[in-house]
Amino acid sequence: MTASRLPSDAFEKLAQLLDPVDARLESQYPGNRDEIQPVHTVYVSAADASADTPRLWGEQAIRLLDAHAHVIAGLDAENALGDVRVLLGCNPVQDLRIDFEDGYGRRDDAEEDAAASNAGRTLATISQDPQGPSWCGIRFKGLPASERRRSIRTLELVLDAAGGVPSGFVFTVPKLRAVEQVTATVLLCEELEKAHGLAAGSLRFELQIESPQAVIAADGAVAIAPAIHRAEGRLTGLHYGTYDYSAACGIASQFQSLEHPVADHAKAVMLAAAAQTGVWVCDGSTQIAPVGTSDAIHDAIRRHHRLVRRSLERGYYQGWDMHAGHLVTRWLATFGFYRSALAAAAPRVQAYLDRRGGSVMDEPATAQALAAVILRGVEAGAFAESDVLALAPAADVAVLRNLVGRTTANNGVN
Repeated sequence: MTASRLPSDAFEKLAQLLDPVDARLESQYPGNRDEIQPVHTVYVSAADASADTPRLWGEQAIRLLDAHAHVIAGLDAENALGDVRVLLGCNPVQDLRIDFEDGYGRRDDAEEDAAASNAGRTLATISQDPQGPSWCGIRFKGLPASERRRSIRTLELVLDAAGGVPSGFVFTVPKLRAVEQVTATVLLCEELEKAHGLAAGSLRFELQIESPQAVIAADGAVAIAPAIHRAEGRLTGLHYGTYDYSAACGIASQFQSLEHPVADHAKAVMLAAAAQTGVWVCDGSTQIAPVGTSDAIHDAIRRHHRLVRRSLERGYYQGWDMHAGHLVTRWLATFGFYRSALAAAAPRVQAYLDRRGGSVMDEPATAQALAAVILRGVEAGAFAESDVLALAPAADVAVLRNLVGRTTANNGVN
């Protein structure tokens, strides 16, 4: 190797300039978390939630599937329906959020106190259920002055009744509008941990992006980006709020949806801000449930399946489900997406591992993306490791994690 003609002090100057930058970037963008992202978050009003909610939702979803199997089967291009039905009977809900905000409304303090205590006991029970959700938590009313004391009291009662922080617990902070609200949430976590004798760093939270100010602040900056980095490692995800965000942008109610351009813009910003930080991005919900006449149910089934598939294709691997019937199309679209992805991705990963040529010459970043979608499919239950190995004999789960940059998949998943 030919020696450089640059003087040695040039390299020292470069190191002085760039080494702190490298360290900052490594800290701010650590990459993927060693945890499995759930495919959805189920929101249930605190007035209705119980330890039986996941089972009851699964049973209701199976009834819908059986009653409308001929329509649902028409969406099943990847032959996943049988496996979806089995899953609905054993582990239909991956993430459960008990809602004290819009889905619960304003009630007198005694009623919300009782509901908060019940929520804590419910979360403690389901977090210990091997067939229960891997993630669970609450959405409180937020931290504006008018709601702050009520929200904190609810969160404290939940934690007390749960006997601490349940496995997989996270709380949702709605209506982010300024980065200072994240600093305040971190402070709240620290104070709660000290006051309730909880392990330092044990409380984690999500931010709900349902205000335009979270996307474009008054100074023109993207508020989401610094919000992520102010969370001091406690932030698990960004959740898009479909209807509040669209309404705040002035979109007429009949056009508010996950696929409106303002939704696509907000979620694209969320995805870019969260990229390589380890923070997950979660799509929002649809208010159209599979209820009513047969035609209405069939339209809702087709719509939700299309929206879930659309979200997955755009890199939003998690979304809200607001009705038990949504579980059918959530899982069917998810399994179908990953199964179709496997057929295309596995041979390319094998070719990359073999360093062969062919019609597509994949770079390391592309191999990482191919491995990531296969690994997500395994983790979602769309197919088994053996199915991957049948198409790519060298691509076991350990190899896939190495390509993606994840060392384990340990998140307390049941």
